[in-house]
Amino acid sequence: MEEIYNYYKENIEAYTKQVSGLQKKIHLIGSIRLALALGAIVTLWLLWGHNWLFILSILFLYAVPFAILMLYHNKLFNRKTYAESLIQLNTDELKGLDYDFSAFDGAEDKSSGEHDFSLDLDLFGQRSLFQSINRTVTLFGRELLANWFMNPLTDKDSILKRQEAVKELAPQSLLRQHFYVTGIQQKGSKSDLNMLASLTNEETIFANSFLWKVFIWIIPALWILIIIGCAFNLVSYSVPGIYLIICLFVAYFRGKQVNDLYNSVDKMNKILSVYSELMKSIEGDQFQSAELVSISNELSFGKKTASQAIKQLSLYIGGLDQRFSFAGIILNLFYLRDTRHAILLEKWKLEHADDVPRWINALAHFDALCSLGNFSFNHPDYIYPDIADTYFCMEGKALGHPLLNRNVCVKNDIDIKRSPWFLIITGANMAGKSTYLRTIGVNYLLACVGAPAYAKSLVVYPAKMVTSLRTSDSLVSNESYFFAELKRLKMIIDRLQQGEKLFIILDEILKGTNSIDKQKGSIALIKQLVSYKACGIIATHDLVLGTLENEFPEQIKNYRFEADIKDDELSFSYQLREGIAENMNACFLMKKMGITI
Repeated sequence: MEEIYNYYKENIEAYTKQVSGLQKKIHLIGSIRLALALGAIVTLWLLWGHNWLFILSILFLYAVPFAILMLYHNKLFNRKTYAESLIQLNTDELKGLDYDFSAFDGAEDKSSGEHDFSLDLDLFGQRSLFQSINRTVTLFGRELLANWFMNPLTDKDSILKRQEAVKELAPQSLLRQHFYVTGIQQKGSKSDLNMLASLTNEETIFANSFLWKVFIWIIPALWILIIIGCAFNLVSYSVPGIYLIICLFVAYFRGKQVNDLYNSVDKMNKILSVYSELMKSIEGDQFQSAELVSISNELSFGKKTASQAIKQLSLYIGGLDQRFSFAGIILNLFYLRDTRHAILLEKWKLEHADDVPRWINALAHFDALCSLGNFSFNHPDYIYPDIADTYFCMEGKALGHPLLNRNVCVKNDIDIKRSPWFLIITGANMAGKSTYLRTIGVNYLLACVGAPAYAKSLVVYPAKMVTSLRTSDSLVSNESYFFAELKRLKMIIDRLQQGEKLFIILDEILKGTNSIDKQKGSIALIKQLVSYKACGIIATHDLVLGTLENEFPEQIKNYRFEADIKDDELSFSYQLREGIAENMNACFLMKKMGITI
């Protein structure tokens, strides 16, 4: 990990020096521009009263370098902003290595108790797994990455293909950081979905109109003839005024339709410019893995690329943006500028209506993969799990939880080689049962997403995972805690009856009822799960459930987390051991707190 820390620190140092150098250049350019402006004013004052053509020529000599320096100043300022964004990103990544992910989006809106496992595994929200991984910069990428975690892959070949893409992106930190910093300039909003949908609207008014195509050439041609005629006294000077009125009528006859067309794409100009730059960074033959090659190919067609097409669209929108300026109105009257841009925009929409969704999907795909590549880069000690062919297998050595500090995280193994098979985990309060369940669930999810897992070795079969660790009651739905849990368990049984192959993780079955009911119900449920040839892990305080291993020695295995009491002190090793728990700590803790037993 020291190498990763040093990488980000060195980046921060390098980009800080770059910003300092750019700041000095910007200050120098600003000083020169000020000197030019003052020089122009002094020159104008000294030459006042001389020939105006001579004065304008001298001022032009000031204006040209001033304009060039202004463009150079803007370029330097953009480079400075880019470098500052890289400093911030690398600073945030350093914080992330120390488990502070607050700079990144945790997609709290995606959290749902109805989902198979997202709430139980702290998948979304603050200090969540998603927040630790998410580096998406587009709304579409964020949605896709969240969907990958909520609906992990269940096909071996698909997982292996994604692993290859993540492996290829992991070392390409310059590309990933460029992509992030470019995209973060304009993250967009949910309204972009509707605006981009308008690009696929094929309704046309101007592009397929023969009359308007004739008008855009006849109007300027007649202006040229009229001006020539007036110059040679062949045309009355009243004609230009009459023709101007005619042009005004023609130019704004379809003004409402031009405005509607413009309004449908107006606010997209900035975001499209950013999308164009993002697409440009991933176009070409620079990738090797099948998934990344496919993404790159989606952004190319013929001799043009998606970034070029999007850039062209941005220019068309920018052209319409100037239609109400003084110059825009004059140009519209003399050669129907608005209509020309409307025709170009509609032609673009007709040509690329089917391409836009494909381009956006490719961009989202790359955006999501960059997050997984960054996660892999930040955790060089993580491994890419092997994917088993038959249900069920989950064998792993030294599994840890990615959100627990690496310096104190206790790692444990898991061994499920066939179906049906259940691990019954017994143990005292605070001994580590729930953390173990979440560790297994999170690493299983990472494996099925195609990301590296926190383990020394890991083999999994990508079945659908269902958990019940954090069931709660609901005042809104008028549901008790117990009924909510029963609904969850019924959902699992129903899916097993339908033939689904599940990986099940349960914590303290039937917590909401009395001990006798709980014991009978838990035993009955486990027997039913075994009868459906299911696999999973069940944690419990009820030591009686440990006796099921005697009845099902080929389907159930007991493990425990012990609370060790020595010299009137309680300690936890958090290490998984075989067998049924021997020590419980409730009475001990009550006595320590002064509660009479």
